[in-house]
Amino acid sequence: MAQKHPEEQRSVRSSIKGPLMFSAFWTVLAFFAVLIFASGGSAKTPRFDLAFTGAGIAFIVTLVMAAMLSLTHKDNAPHLGEGSGVNRSAGKPDASEKPEDEEPSSH
Repeated sequence: MAQKHPEEQRSVRSSIKGPLMFSAFWTVLAFFAVLIFASGGSAKTPRFDLAFTGAGIAFIVTLVMAAMLSLTHKDNAPHLGEGSGVNRSAGKPDASEKPEDEEPSSH
C-alpha cells in the first residue's frame, strides 16, 4: 500500500473543511429561518419537518456549489506576475524597474 505523507493528508482535510463549514453555516441559517417563518408566528407550533427539509436542501445545494467552485479553481501562470504596470509582481514591486538608459530586452 502506498503511504501518504502528513502534508498531503492535511491539505485534503483542509480542502474539505472549508466547503463543509460554508455549507454548515447556511444549513443552520436555513433551519432557523424556515423554523421561524414557516410556523406563521409564535402562537402556532413550530414546523420542524419543514425546517429539517429546508436545512437538508440548503446543505446539499451549498455543498455542491462549493465543490463545483473548488473544482474550477486554477492558479495563474507564473509569467503573469512579471512585468511592469498592471502586471507587476506584488512580491518584488521595484525589482522590475530598469533605468531609462537601458533598452528593453526582447522575449
